[in-house]
Order: sequence, then structure tokens, then C-alpha cells
Amino acid sequence: MIDTRARAAVRDLPTYKPGRPIEDVKREFKLTSVIKLASNENALGPSPKAVAALRRATGLLHRYPDSTCRALRLALAKRLKVDPASLVFGNGSDELIVMALRAFVDPGDEVVVATPTFLIYELQARACGAKVITVPLKDYRYDLVAMRQALTPSTKLVFIANPDNPTGTYVTKTELEAFLRNLPRQVLVMVDEAYYEFVTAKNYPQTMPWVGQRPLIVTRTFSKAYGLAGLRVGYGLAAPAIVSALDAVREPFNVNSLAQTAAVAALGDVAFLKRSQQLVRDGMRYLTQALGRLRIRFVPSTTNFVLLELGPRAQEVAHALLRRGVIVREMSAWQLPGCVRVTLGTMPENRRFIAALQRSLT
Repeated sequence: MIDTRARAAVRDLPTYKPGRPIEDVKREFKLTSVIKLASNENALGPSPKAVAALRRATGLLHRYPDSTCRALRLALAKRLKVDPASLVFGNGSDELIVMALRAFVDPGDEVVVATPTFLIYELQARACGAKVITVPLKDYRYDLVAMRQALTPSTKLVFIANPDNPTGTYVTKTELEAFLRNLPRQVLVMVDEAYYEFVTAKNYPQTMPWVGQRPLIVTRTFSKAYGLAGLRVGYGLAAPAIVSALDAVREPFNVNSLAQTAAVAALGDVAFLKRSQQLVRDGMRYLTQALGRLRIRFVPSTTNFVLLELGPRAQEVAHALLRRGVIVREMSAWQLPGCVRVTLGTMPENRRFIAALQRSLT
């Protein structure tokens, strides 16, 4: 039930359901060992350098955080070779989605999203009172030609997840360049690159040089490859004038001090980042080969997760895996009935998943 005094735009919004916590599953099924492969988290855990920096920073918890994220801003600007004024920070990249909607979209304006894709785009756009135009994926990929045709004089914002969650597919440099060419002046495009660090495809677009030249906000996160999902640190890159608009609606202390400290340390832990990337490459090779042997169809992925096509038994198999202590994400709530998304874990976790999947299918 929702209070009838709530705004009409939010009364019928579905609730985003995150992956189930490990402790809940242990209690429900009386298990002592559970692995979570449902939320695309980093299987290695956090960067050791970030953990050490956190311990040193706890003595300052009585102070408000730096609202400008100055240390992180300067470190990231140096790493990316960008103007510090082109950076904006959020409580995870999710908050940047909300900030963009608050800054650029009035009630009744149109927002274009793919379907299915990351649910937060549509949920938050509807919460802002926007009219959401959905464009179906084509063979599990963004159809940028159809999305371009969906633009109208009322379109203010377009969301593109690249790579996409939940499919793991990506749009190419050629496709994105064609989409961005000669856009109507009022249209702004947010390219969500949460899984950027895992992509190895040569035709994946490098959007950094386009920032400031195209109507773009590019967002990335420390939640995935850097292993800081629990601290919620995301950042966006855009022309300084766009950043100023985002800052105008940003809460003044939106990124807490521990998150800022950990992100700076994680950014400097290059060895950890490389281990994370190698773990995903090795895990993807193992998992796709094992799925092939089991004759299970899957969508080729450039991320740290794989979307499996299990058909009518998907819910049954996901529940059977849960009873065996393996948490995955059944995707009917994401408009992908018959599919299950599984995050790459450590190699022992990947082997446990395949063994449990094999038993759950019999």
C-alpha cells in the first residue's frame, strides 16, 4: 500500500528488487554455505589498498565530507586526462541518473529507453513525471536506429547502457556515432558505462574524447571492477556547463567521506584492477565452455555476468539453485521471462554454480 497523498507519478511504480542477501538465504534454507552470483559484484572483494585507507580514515567520521570530492576529482582527472570541471560525483552512478532527470526533464517531457534494460532508467523517469518511450531490444542488443526514430520535439533525455545490463551486449563505435550525429538540440544522451573496465571488444566506443563535443553525459562506477559496491561511488563526465546543471540539483554531501577515501585508494590500486579483469576473463572462458557442454544457450557478454536462456523452467531452476546455496537472478521482473542472469565468481564459485546447475536441470 502507498499513501494516497503520494504524487500520482509514483503511486503505481514497481519496487526495484535487489539480489537476495546471503544471510537471508542461509536462514530460509538452513544452509551454512551460500554464494551470491546475482548482483554483478566483484568476486575478489574490495581493493586491499581501499580497505587500508578506510581504516585510517575512520577517525574523521565526525566531520562532514568534502562536498566537491576534491581529492577524488583531482586523482580521477589526472588518470583520465580530463578537466576536473568536467567531473561530477554521485552516491553510485544510480544517483547520477536521478540528477540528470531532475536537472533536464520537466513533467510531461519524453525520455527514451530501451526495453528491457537497467530498470532504474524507466522507474526514475516515471517518478519525475516524464513520459517514457520504450524501444525493444533487437536480438538482445540496443536498436539505436529505432531509438533515433523514436525521438520527438518533446524528447529531453536518452539512456544507453553500454554494455547493457541485463544482456551483457554493447553498441559499437559506428552505431553510437551514427546515433549522436546531428541530434536535435534539446536532446541529451546519458551513456552508462558501469561495466566499462571489463570490455575488450575493439569496436567498443571510447566516449571520453567525445565529452564536451557531443550532447553527452558518460557515467562510470567504482562498484564493479573496483569492488566498492557497498560504499556507492559513481562519477560522470560531461561538458562543464552540463556538470553545473547536475551540481545544481546534487545534494551537498552526497558522497560520504569513507567512500571518497576508498575510491582514491582503489583508483591507485592498478594491480587489483588487473586481477579483477583477469578473473572475469578466466571466469567467462570457463563458464561459456561449461554452458556449451551442457547445451545451454546464453547471450555473449562483454561484462562480468552472463544471461542464460533456460525457457519455461527458468524460475524452477533459479529456485533449485537457491536451495543449493547459489543465488542467481531470475529475470521475469526485467521483462526477460525464461532467462537467468549469473555473475562471474571466483573459479571455485563458478565450478560450484555449474555443478549445482547441472543437478538443478535433471
